Amino acid sequence: MPAPATETSSGRIAALKRTYGPQIERLRGSDTAKAAGLALAMIANNVIALGSTVVFARLLGDYGSLAALVSYFLILSVVGQAIQVATAREGVLGHLGVGPGLLATLRRWTRTMLIFTLALTVVSILLRNPIAAAVGVKKYPWAAAIGLPAACLWIELSILRGALQGIGDYKSVGLSLVFEQATRLLTGAILAAIGLGVTGAYLGTPLSFIAMCAYCAVQLRRHVELVSGVPVQPGVVHAAALQLWTHVRRAWVPIVGLIVIAVLQNIDIIAAKHRFSGVRDLASSYAATAVAAKVLIWVAIGAGFYLVPEVSRRRAAGEETRPVLARALAIIFVCSIPCLLIFAVAAKPLLRIAFGANRTEASGSLLVLGVAFTVLACTYLAIQYMLALKRTWFLVVIGAVAVAEPVLLLHASRRPQDFAIVVLAVQAAGALAAFTLALWRSGPPPERAVSPELA
Repeated sequence: MPAPATETSSGRIAALKRTYGPQIERLRGSDTAKAAGLALAMIANNVIALGSTVVFARLLGDYGSLAALVSYFLILSVVGQAIQVATAREGVLGHLGVGPGLLATLRRWTRTMLIFTLALTVVSILLRNPIAAAVGVKKYPWAAAIGLPAACLWIELSILRGALQGIGDYKSVGLSLVFEQATRLLTGAILAAIGLGVTGAYLGTPLSFIAMCAYCAVQLRRHVELVSGVPVQPGVVHAAALQLWTHVRRAWVPIVGLIVIAVLQNIDIIAAKHRFSGVRDLASSYAATAVAAKVLIWVAIGAGFYLVPEVSRRRAAGEETRPVLARALAIIFVCSIPCLLIFAVAAKPLLRIAFGANRTEASGSLLVLGVAFTVLACTYLAIQYMLALKRTWFLVVIGAVAVAEPVLLLHASRRPQDFAIVVLAVQAAGALAAFTLALWRSGPPPERAVSPELA
């Protein structure tokens, strides 16, 4: 008598698991899967961010001002990104403490960051009008005042994400990326819709950081309890392994390196706000086009979350580090093909659907900008690679490229296509310099410096 269909199906599933289960588990645990998982999380983050751009471009009459404010924040945010790099690197090596000791370090840092955030909030409110004038949003001084406290909250979130990277919890890092952007869209859209306009849309950014700080803190505590097998006792005092300001001083190279990347990534929108100021809607149209073109930068940031701790681990173990960079670059290459094809054949329809018919004036520059920021995505990974190797001498060369960009853009043509060509030329020069320096051999890797239990 034949077995029931359900039993047959169950047997087949069990057989498939026995046959392919080990291979699937190996794939899921591989370096490539970890890098791809974080890159996918960053893609999801960027898809939601693109949705935010669509929503805010339609909700707000002055989307160009919001784009300039976001670009201002992104330049400020590099300190947080640098601290995340340094935290992941030091966490891998056990320099921040292990188990409850790690949590003690993070708790002390959080108290310090709270005081620092309150102080900079007062400063930002007092200087809101000069900040608004510098960013090109004189009509929104209170929105401009959000930038500095938002950057402080971002530093705290970056510390917690770096700690998660250091203990290898890439899943929580990826989920926090997706949840952050979703929270920003929801809160910003609600606040803009109820009448707060550009300021409300921008306020969604720090609110999303507060929510994700809580999420990452919970995940860190769960990980410590899972590894140690003992619940963390709030009343038990552990000495912090490292003071925050000592950590920040040690992170000066990542801070400077990522400031360079932030300038290369965002200064074009601020320059366009000034350069196209006399042409109706052109600054907003260019901002929308540039946001769409920068999609692959966010993929690179996701891959970078994997690249830094893995390169640090391999360097500490005396292993070859270049394959890690090669895998991250392969992800950028694979993702760039469909994006650039869409930019080539459907730039205007894409921008019309996403941002509305009044945001298509700069559509002819989308492909050029897409290539420019794909190149920058690769430069970003090369710089992250050098930061993980604790190199410093690349800063002078790449910094010179970043200084040159705003000067060139403020004297560029007022035609968006010509403006975009200048952006591409700058990014190509930066990439050439970055990869020449990244692949230059400076000597053998160091001896293994991490203890076996931290490997």
